[in-house]
Amino acid sequence: MKILMIQSPSVEDQTKERVYPLGISILGTIAQNHGDDVRIVDMNMEKDPFATIIEEIKKDTDLVCISLRNIDPLANKNVSLVPPFITTISLIRAHKPNVKIIAGGTGFSLFAKDLMDIAPIDYGMVGEGEISFPLFLDSFENPPKDLPGLCYYENNTLIINEPKPVFSLDNYISPNYSLLPPTDYAKINQYVPAMGVETRRGCPLKCDYCSYPILQGKTIRCRPVYAIVDEIEKLYKDYNVRYFHFNDPVVNMPEKHLNAICEEILKRKLDIQWTGFFRENLLTKENLALYVKTGCNCFALSPDGLSAHARTVLKKDLTEAQLLNAAKLLADTGVCVLYHFMVNVPGETAKSIKESKETIEKIYKIHEKSRSIGTVVLNQIRLLPKTGSAQAAIDEGAISKNDTLLYPLYYNPAPFQNLRYELEIINQKKNTFMWYQIDEGKTK
Repeated sequence: MKILMIQSPSVEDQTKERVYPLGISILGTIAQNHGDDVRIVDMNMEKDPFATIIEEIKKDTDLVCISLRNIDPLANKNVSLVPPFITTISLIRAHKPNVKIIAGGTGFSLFAKDLMDIAPIDYGMVGEGEISFPLFLDSFENPPKDLPGLCYYENNTLIINEPKPVFSLDNYISPNYSLLPPTDYAKINQYVPAMGVETRRGCPLKCDYCSYPILQGKTIRCRPVYAIVDEIEKLYKDYNVRYFHFNDPVVNMPEKHLNAICEEILKRKLDIQWTGFFRENLLTKENLALYVKTGCNCFALSPDGLSAHARTVLKKDLTEAQLLNAAKLLADTGVCVLYHFMVNVPGETAKSIKESKETIEKIYKIHEKSRSIGTVVLNQIRLLPKTGSAQAAIDEGAISKNDTLLYPLYYNPAPFQNLRYELEIINQKKNTFMWYQIDEGKTK
């Protein structure tokens, strides 16, 4: 069987930071191991992506698999990635009306019902595909109706099967990188590493806005340490990839697992750099030294709440003392740190806003000597299905339960709808004065 696998656009345009499409590369490897003839197109890397799709679909093709990784770019932007996804599928239909099309990916999994209603596809697949996808390939023209995660219409009724069982990462399949060589990805970005590596899946945290527990489950599943470092070593030696992002929801949970990965990197003397999102209260002087020694050159944090109220509302289970202690430990390393916060959360008051401004001041005060803040990222809550934040917005009447969340919808009600800009003034001024070593007191 001849299969065309497509990574739908995941960024607004080619000027944005792009990443290697790990998910569809894994599924392409599964299809290849199944005995199929596979070719992969990442539309994010094409100068004229739609022209490329038109040329590809003219070739002998039995099945098209299309992945929607990102539903939109987030970061307070009102840009949707649904239109290019639908346009791509429509182009395929126009040139080859009878070809079978199946859609998947994390963006699709979150919005399967909405997308099945508007996308001219035959099937969808939600959740992890490692178990169900090879079974689908066995009979793709008429797959088993009880296949876990399968989405299809029967008598004009949409059926979405539960995506179970949970996949054991002992059986994780690393991509056959020859299907989509990483070479072209090595130098495309200015800030973000293009090559991702999964060390685990699942998140037991209860952050109120987050979709990771919905997509990956609440139980942490770790890959074997040797297999993770084998993958890094292959990319390092065969494709000269030197900079990696660990794709995990929180890279240092469990901390012993990350520590073991780092020890194995040291053992193999791999001269790499890496980054990831860290849980603040698990950072210590000792494990930070290990992470830096193995090449961590940027610590991304997502404490999310600038005030005690915000952290409580967002269910972060994190205190100010823990946050500031992490900041002090990180500042001592001199390595770049990125902080991510949500603003104008439900129930903001003048008191919580005052505390939010003070928190930004405290963080910069801690880092001013080492100048180790990249930036403080200030976002509004992107409302996503089945999250506590979306339900809270419904309960207080900010949105209706019938409102679609398919397109960018942020929680930002009056009277504090301009709070992000007020905080951004403080942040940008602090950051600029820090980098240029200007005494802010002289401006007052």
